[in-house]
Amino acid sequence: MDQSKAPVLDALAAYHESRQTPFTPPGHKQGRGADPRVRAVLGEAVFRSDVLATSGLDDRTSSNGVLEEAQALMADAVGADHAFFSTCGSSLSVKSAMLSVAGPHEKLLVGRDAHKSVVSGLILSGIRPVWVDPQWEAELHLAHPPTAGAFEAAFAEHPDARGALVTTPTPYGTCSDLAAIAEICHRRGRPLIVDEAWGAHLPFHPCLPTWAMDAGADVCVTSVHKMGSGLEQSSVFHLQGDLIRPEVLKSREDLLGTTSPSSLVYAALDGWRRQMVEQGEALYDHALALAQKTRERISRIDGMHVHGRDDFCGPGRAADMDPLQIIIDISAWEVTGYRAADWLRDRHRINLHVADHRRISAQLTHADDSDTVEALLAALTAAHAAELRTGQPVEVPPPSRLRLEQAVLPRDAFFGRTEQVPWQEADGRVAAEMLTPYLPGIPAALPGERLTGDVLRYLRTGVQAGMVVPDAVDTEVTSVRVLREE
Repeated sequence: MDQSKAPVLDALAAYHESRQTPFTPPGHKQGRGADPRVRAVLGEAVFRSDVLATSGLDDRTSSNGVLEEAQALMADAVGADHAFFSTCGSSLSVKSAMLSVAGPHEKLLVGRDAHKSVVSGLILSGIRPVWVDPQWEAELHLAHPPTAGAFEAAFAEHPDARGALVTTPTPYGTCSDLAAIAEICHRRGRPLIVDEAWGAHLPFHPCLPTWAMDAGADVCVTSVHKMGSGLEQSSVFHLQGDLIRPEVLKSREDLLGTTSPSSLVYAALDGWRRQMVEQGEALYDHALALAQKTRERISRIDGMHVHGRDDFCGPGRAADMDPLQIIIDISAWEVTGYRAADWLRDRHRINLHVADHRRISAQLTHADDSDTVEALLAALTAAHAAELRTGQPVEVPPPSRLRLEQAVLPRDAFFGRTEQVPWQEADGRVAAEMLTPYLPGIPAALPGERLTGDVLRYLRTGVQAGMVVPDAVDTEVTSVRVLREE
C-alpha cells in the first residue's frame, strides 16, 4: 500500500478547502460558538478540525472509505491482518478483545499484573478470571510479567479456558516471552490477547523488544498516546490469524465504543503511522542513543540507581525490557518515589511517569532531545535526600502476602450488596471496589478478593506517604467498600 498517504488528514484538508457549512454536531460550529477564553487556551485549530467523521470527513454512508483506508494502511504498516482505531483509549480496546474471546462465566487466563481496565472488562462481562501470577522480585518489591511456564500450568489446570491475556511491556518497561506464550495458546487452539499499551512504538525499530504481532499474538492493543504521537485517548488494536473473527472484534468495539468518535484523534493516528513508516527507524536511532546517555548520566548521581538489563532480565525475571523507560531506584535516599515526584514537579516543573514507594521513572520517546534531557538531569541533580525525607515509610509486605484470594467473581462483588467499613475492620472482608495505586494502575485489590491486614496497611501507609488511589470510594483509604456479610 502507499504509505505516503494519510486518508484522514487528507479528508480533513479537503473539508477545509471545500468551505462546507455544517448544520450538524459539534455545536461549536468549528469554534464560532466557543468562548474566546477557551479558544485562547486550546487554539483555533482544535475547534476548526473537530468535525464529524460522517457528514463531515466522509459522506453520510461513509462511501469514500476514509477510516477504512486509514485502518488498512495501519495494518499494512505493522504487518497485521486488520487494525481498528479507538478514540476511547486502550481501556476500550482491551475490553473489546476480551469480549471477543470469552463470555459470561467462561474462563480467561489473565496475568495478575493487569491494568485496571482489564478488571473493568471482567466486571462488565462476567468473565471468570484465572489469575496467572507475575514473577515477584522480593528484593526490589517489583513484579515482572508472568512466564510462559506459568501460563502452561494454568492451562493444564483449566483446560476449558477460552484464551489468555498478558500485559507487556509493563509500565516499568519489562517484557514477557510472547512467542513462547503464543505457542502455548495456539497448541490448544486458543487465542492470545496482548495488552501492549506501552508498546505502540515497538514495530518501528529492530533494537526495541519484539512487538506482539511478530511474536504470534492474535490481538494486540496499543496506546498510541503513550509512546507515539497520538492524542490522548488514541488506541489501535490489531488482529491476525483465524482464531478471532474480525467482524466479532468489530462488533464488540461497536458495543462499547462511542458513536461520536473524534476526528482529531483519527487524524493524529493516521499521521503518526505515516511518520513512523517514513522516519521511525531514524527517530528511534536517536531516541535510543539519547536514552543510553541519559541512563549513564543519571547513574552518576549519588544515591540514584538506574535499572537496566542486569536488574530486570534473565532467569526468574523478564525476557526483555524497553530501554526508553528509565526506572530510577532512590531507596538509598530513604525517600519515597511519591515525595520525589511531587518535589520535582513543584520545584523544577518536571513531570515524571511512574512513582512508587522506592522508584521514580522518566519515559523518553522519539520527541525528546538534549533540551528535555538536560532539564531532567538538572532537576535530579538538585534533589537532596534530607529535604525530601518525610519519615513516613510505606509498609510493603513480602510479595507472597500481597497476593489475595479471589473469593467471589469480580462482577458479583462489584454489583453486590455492599457497605463501607473502617480500614482497620476490613481484614478478612471481600472487597467490592478496586484499590489501585496510580500510576502504574495495577490494582492492589480487586472486587471479589479477600482483603488482608498486610495489603490494607500497605495502601493506608502508602496514601500517607503520597500514594494516589483514585478509584476508591474513599481515596484516603480510611474506609473500604466491602461485600455485606449476610
